[in-house]
Amino acid sequence: MDTKEKIIELLGSLIHPETGEDLVKSGFVEQVNASDEHISVALHFAKARDPFAFKLKAQAEALLREAFPAATVTVMLREGTPRKPQQQEHRTTTGAIRHVVAVASGKGGVGKSTVTANLAVALRNMGYRVGVLDADIYGPSQPRMFGVEGYLPNAVQEDGIDQIVPARAQDIELMSIGFFIKPTDALLWRGAMAVNALRQMIHQTRWGELDFLLTDLPPGTGDIHLSIIGELKIDAAVIVSTPQQVAVADVVRGVELFRNPQVNIPVAGIIENMAWFTPEELPDNRYYLFGKGGARRYAEQNGVDFLGEIPIVQSIMECSEEGRPAAGIDPRVEKWYRDIAGRIVEKVRK
Repeated sequence: MDTKEKIIELLGSLIHPETGEDLVKSGFVEQVNASDEHISVALHFAKARDPFAFKLKAQAEALLREAFPAATVTVMLREGTPRKPQQQEHRTTTGAIRHVVAVASGKGGVGKSTVTANLAVALRNMGYRVGVLDADIYGPSQPRMFGVEGYLPNAVQEDGIDQIVPARAQDIELMSIGFFIKPTDALLWRGAMAVNALRQMIHQTRWGELDFLLTDLPPGTGDIHLSIIGELKIDAAVIVSTPQQVAVADVVRGVELFRNPQVNIPVAGIIENMAWFTPEELPDNRYYLFGKGGARRYAEQNGVDFLGEIPIVQSIMECSEEGRPAAGIDPRVEKWYRDIAGRIVEKVRK
């Protein structure tokens, strides 16, 4: 990759908050000049006072200065209608995926990755071909959930395309950034590097034919979410919460991200995780450790479907630690997740 190509790749990681597209695809990058000593970029904005222009200019300068510390970097702003670049053939391995479902949460610590893994197993149990994309770049949990932490992906070439072979566990295709780093390493990546790694995992993984690809998104909202939205045709989003109000308050941001007109992805519904605690020795007892029904109430009051409740059960924790999602072992857990998975399938197929 020459210097100009690298510059364009870096600028392609910057998302315009209003359009939801990156600067290159949107045609905002008008001109790129590069030498060993000087780099200049011209960005064209349709609005004379685009509220995001100076922020994007600063982000572009920071990215380029980090990537080319020996060069003088200049980013210029110009007014005018952005020109869409000529469309090029987009080579991707996602063509045989029928449905993509994003699993998101407003905050961390609500068990989103555990829910994703068990939903994948429940869908498999229903006869579907399933894959999981662990898009939680800074906290990949799926390798541990499926017991494949030591997996090292191979690369193969099919139809002239280099493809990454995903892990296969529980008859589920799995790709995660966790396969490319040591479990003890801190992932010190800026947004652009994370976004580029995510694009590669999406478009170069040998997914094969899948009925459902579940994407385990990072908590909150940010660059990774916008990148996933820009790279995959997502059929529906599922929001995971716990019952207490501090978690439900963050659900609002997750729901509004997907409801935003620039995103416009249907929200299939909300799952209330850790809804109650049932001790093994008292299977009929319920203890509401984090409050009761907060996510259900939010869903009812805001026109969002409620998909179901998942309690705190010891087997869910133990099976996750052992790399075997409980929905594949414990009939009680499997029923809870199968009911929710069935509702998601209905939403996606409408």
